[in-house]
Amino acid sequence: MTTIINATIGVSKGLPRVWMEGQKLQHGGVQIGKKYAIKADVPAKRLELIEVPFDFSGKHVTVSKRERNGVVHPLIEIRSEQIREVFEEDDKVRIALRRGRIVITALQIQTKIRERLKRIKDKLDRGEKLPVISLFHGGGVLDRAIHSGMLRAGVGSFVQVGVELESEYLDASLRNNPDLWTEDSIAICSDVRDVHLGDNTPDGCILIGGVPCVGASRSGRSKNSLEFAEDHDDAGALYIDYLNWLKATNPAIALIENVGEYLNTAAMSAIRNVFKHQGYDVYETILDGWDFGSLERRKRMVVVAVTQGLGESFSFENLKVNKVRESCINEILDPVPLDDESWKTYEYLAAKEIRDKADGKGFGRQLLTGTEDGCGVIGRGYKKGRSTEPFLIHPTNPELSRLFTKAEHARIKGIPQEMLDGVSETTGHEIAGQSVCFHQFESVGEEIGNFLMRSRSNILKFPKRRPVVESAVVLPVPEPAVAQTGTMALFH
Repeated sequence: MTTIINATIGVSKGLPRVWMEGQKLQHGGVQIGKKYAIKADVPAKRLELIEVPFDFSGKHVTVSKRERNGVVHPLIEIRSEQIREVFEEDDKVRIALRRGRIVITALQIQTKIRERLKRIKDKLDRGEKLPVISLFHGGGVLDRAIHSGMLRAGVGSFVQVGVELESEYLDASLRNNPDLWTEDSIAICSDVRDVHLGDNTPDGCILIGGVPCVGASRSGRSKNSLEFAEDHDDAGALYIDYLNWLKATNPAIALIENVGEYLNTAAMSAIRNVFKHQGYDVYETILDGWDFGSLERRKRMVVVAVTQGLGESFSFENLKVNKVRESCINEILDPVPLDDESWKTYEYLAAKEIRDKADGKGFGRQLLTGTEDGCGVIGRGYKKGRSTEPFLIHPTNPELSRLFTKAEHARIKGIPQEMLDGVSETTGHEIAGQSVCFHQFESVGEEIGNFLMRSRSNILKFPKRRPVVESAVVLPVPEPAVAQTGTMALFH
């Protein structure tokens, strides 16, 4: 029979201690009175308790017993500096017991933390580009902003895996973002829920995802009559897929952006808890694109999760403003003729505004002259001509107004215009409308890059040696190393 125990490393009488007891030990073949010598393998981060004869005189531990509620249980207490020599700062270990054999190894979470710290440190030391896992990629606006900002700080990156549902969006990114994609990149056109995360899923150093917000935004919840953001049929549970990718690709840094309301959702609460359990420090804020040089007043939640041990100098307080905002909207307008067919009456929107006000809904139109120093949010469905998004009033006929062009939309958000090349007006508005204010996230990327450059010399080195008080036991006849399969593979 087999028993697996995840145990906490404690301290007893000044020494590190691992303690276990109960029927589960007996289930794993451990018998009261048996003696075990400790065999340490520091590089493999492994302790093995090997049964020795009763007359063994070397250092050992003995299986004792304790009676609770009339039941006698086996009990093992290991107090030894070897625990810290092998497991360093880990606070938990994994113990596997089968037929009296006891193997103690690092908990998988601790191993993954070490792996991702070593991976990013090695790449930074070699000056290599950091591989990015990009979910809900869209046209690549968020990724390009983060990439551009990190590059300002001297840290290169590329898309290792990019996942996007809409074929036209992914095509636009592949065509218009040559700096993001390399021969090693994997472009996946699929619903993220349909992507298989197997053993060959590439590791990444950074995970980026703008989890769709249609269930969390104020308008989305109102339109879909949702009590909770997680109730949305398509987008409500996508945060679970983000977390699945987090575990599968094991990045050193993870980033999420969404509407500000997402901070107070049950989904975000779950994300925080998973981040913390997986060994990340979580930094959260709400940033307005207008404050970073965009004309759009677009407030977004920004969450950056940093692996513990990578450093503690990341801060949203360090964000820089790298763009001088235009003085007014007129400065970014295309020369649209006054008799162009884009100027329309939009009578249905005027009628809807009257109805909404009468119903107390509080939704009003944004009718702009162009002299304003900014505008409200422009969303994915902007081309449909919706009631709350900005329209430009005709200079001579106030009965007419028009939508911004896709090029104007890009300028309002600060998006490089070439990112919308080769797509229709409708698709261009969709790509820009569901993305981000470029310079806002370029600044976030720059702080991530600066943080990595500040921290790289202080990232934990592995293995980390400690003084050893007790010497490891060397048995006269070592056991041969045999590859195990089936249940016994649990011990390797």
